[in-house]
Amino acid sequence: MKYYTQNFRSTASAFHAIVAKLSGVELGHEKATDEQAKLLFSEGNTTLLRIDEATSFRDEVSIGKYLARTGGLKDQLLGTTIFDESKISQWLSWTDINIRFTSEALLNHLTGKATEGTLDFKAANGSIRASMKFLNTQLKDKKTLVGENITIADVYLATHLVRLFQLLIEAGFRKGIANVVAWFTNITSSDAFKANFGSIKLAARPMKPFVKAVSKDQKDKGGKKGNKNDKKGGKGDKKQNEDFEEEKITGIPDDAEFADPIYGKYKGIFKNATWGKVVTRFPPEPSGFLHIGHIKASMLNYHYSKIYNGKMILRFDDTNPSKEKIEFVENIKKDLKTVGITPWKTTYTSDYFDQLQDKMRKFIEMGMAYADDTPGDQMKEERDAGIESKNKGKTPKETIEIFEKMLEGKAEGWCIRANLNMQDKSKCLRDPVMYRCNTTPHHKTKTKYKAYPTYDFACPIVDALEGVTNCLRTIEYRERDPLYHLIQEKLGFKQIEIFEYAKLQLKSTLMSKRKLQWFVDEGKVEGWYDPRFPTVQGLMRRGLTVQTLKEFMLDIGASIKTTRMEWDKLWAFNKQIIDKDCKRYFTVLTDSSVEVSILNGPETPEGKTVKYHFNNPDLGEKTRILTNSVFIEREDVADLKVGDKFALKDWGMVYIKTVEEVDGKLKLAVELNFDDTKFGKKIKKATFVASDPLLHVPVTIYEFGHLITKDNLKEEDNVEDFVNENSKIKSTGYAEKDIANAKEGDLIQIERRGYFYVDKDLESHKEIVLHFIPDGKTKNMSAISSKIDNKVLTKGEGDIAKGANRAEEAKLKEGDDGEPKKLTKKLAKKQKKAEHKAAEGDTKE
Repeated sequence: MKYYTQNFRSTASAFHAIVAKLSGVELGHEKATDEQAKLLFSEGNTTLLRIDEATSFRDEVSIGKYLARTGGLKDQLLGTTIFDESKISQWLSWTDINIRFTSEALLNHLTGKATEGTLDFKAANGSIRASMKFLNTQLKDKKTLVGENITIADVYLATHLVRLFQLLIEAGFRKGIANVVAWFTNITSSDAFKANFGSIKLAARPMKPFVKAVSKDQKDKGGKKGNKNDKKGGKGDKKQNEDFEEEKITGIPDDAEFADPIYGKYKGIFKNATWGKVVTRFPPEPSGFLHIGHIKASMLNYHYSKIYNGKMILRFDDTNPSKEKIEFVENIKKDLKTVGITPWKTTYTSDYFDQLQDKMRKFIEMGMAYADDTPGDQMKEERDAGIESKNKGKTPKETIEIFEKMLEGKAEGWCIRANLNMQDKSKCLRDPVMYRCNTTPHHKTKTKYKAYPTYDFACPIVDALEGVTNCLRTIEYRERDPLYHLIQEKLGFKQIEIFEYAKLQLKSTLMSKRKLQWFVDEGKVEGWYDPRFPTVQGLMRRGLTVQTLKEFMLDIGASIKTTRMEWDKLWAFNKQIIDKDCKRYFTVLTDSSVEVSILNGPETPEGKTVKYHFNNPDLGEKTRILTNSVFIEREDVADLKVGDKFALKDWGMVYIKTVEEVDGKLKLAVELNFDDTKFGKKIKKATFVASDPLLHVPVTIYEFGHLITKDNLKEEDNVEDFVNENSKIKSTGYAEKDIANAKEGDLIQIERRGYFYVDKDLESHKEIVLHFIPDGKTKNMSAISSKIDNKVLTKGEGDIAKGANRAEEAKLKEGDDGEPKKLTKKLAKKQKKAEHKAAEGDTKE
């Protein structure tokens, strides 16, 4: 099959030609003669791909996707997982917003086609260069934008950069975007690119924008001040050579191009921030896996910096070797990558240990700190009571001597405390510890250091040394803010602006690393990646998407109101994002299946072509098997009797002829009636799966509840007393044959049951395992009920909702003897009445 092209815009033509060549699709240039051929042509300024009289695609990206999907490299060009597909879509949108339209404006300026409505050259040029710098950070240690192979995102972006590299991006600027240049060279060196562009020669110097001719008088006047088009024009020429120098703009320019369209909603988040100069930092302690609370902190730091075209530093606060492991360092890096966060650079507080020691010496010499050997318990009691330490009067000389011994590992039991006010209303400011001894080998520096700074001392100093402009902290640190500023002031650093936000707290959710570790150690979960854990790896296996996390965190980020949130809003966010991209399947659970014999059904199985998603044709089509024996869900036909009718979804109306129950299993015999098309709201509908084992695929489904039965577990609570032993419910079922094509990591919908994450696929694991994804609603999607009450997953309220499931609910409704509580109470009342009558009879006798 040929795809014919005609009268294309150059970039669109090249993009589609390259995708077609990579996909192995033949792309001709003559007029179509075959009535079955697709016609690819230009209609005015609109590119169009006509599939048939009713179907056509009108934008470059959709046409490119169609060509890629038609060819032999669909998985490579469009991504192998739903996460890859999502990232590819984000890069395509990013290219449109940040490169395509801006580059068109620049090229119009360079070729003299600019009009009054064209974006200003300087603004467009600055925006492109800022975008290139951003792209450079994203391509660190990467050859492609997504995954290991060239995707449609790489092709689309590269085709829109060709003319810029040829005319505008000069050699000097290219040195600062080496990652982009390496990527661009790799992509454009393919045969597909060379066939359209040949060998691409990069610009040695930038081409100047086209300027209309001016009169002699204007030239002379311009020459005195420096006409920027006159090489002898003095300062004007110098200014032209500096047109790429970034200006310091407070706030966000009106013509700013955001890396993500969602950023526009939050452009006033920082006060006194300078465009292009914002630096934030995310400082996790490498003592555990990242959980959803950490993700809020990391996403606010990262995305707030990007709103101002700034940078975020990932800094490991590795000041406590007793808790830290290299395993956690690597997993934190992995988790951040998973949620789409690419730090500007990665540092460690341990990188600054020598400087921190020098700063502590200076702090001591100023009389701002003293050495103390008060035992920990006593120190806490004295702090609570406002009693000064016996060592508070130590001189700087004495303290320095002890500090040096601490550094050598020869002053066990000593620490350095800030010399503040022991009567301060805030107890955390009553001479807090700044340095303490610890001879445990450090994961990075090994045994080099024997004493370590606390977060209170190290954070304000390293923030200043690394050029942080905006320090994001949860409001629990508010009382410590004066100490943060005091340390910077005394040590001669510029004050850094603090931005406060509320710590994320969710009902019935453990955030304590210690308590989570207990579940791991006791074998009550698979590991830190268990779907019931609030860790990044756990949440991903629960079906929560990166886009959901980003939008949710940005939406709640600026609030300083501390509340214990329910999960419903987060899951509702998630449902809105995933619904349009979820392929639909039919599934019937084993324990609730009803065998249906269709008396006039096809004796030989037939295939019916149906869309994966009725409202998203881009997801494609599948074949649904129709046969004379199928399984349906019992709840769909629970109240029906002989003579009643119901609809087999997407097939037709059936009338019940016989109903029988064999060994507790319901069996129906029905007849199809295609003449009956009255599918009203009152007509029950049932999804179905062929009963023949050769025509369906067995699946395992897991539903998850909360790990604990208390919505707010206090620090003093013993976690062992609140374990929900029924937080994981397993079911088996039958799914339609096409589900065999689902891949690990895919998000799908089981029609009338809900959304699911594919945890294991048939190809890699020889079985399909699905994890239920809540949708934020307290009611089920249909008459088919879930094994765990939806209220558990959304509201976290009530006796049953505190982590219990329907199995536990049934137990709660039973008495000690196994009878239902209602019946038990009735029998007890009857017995009491009989005893009372007997007693009356005894009296009368």
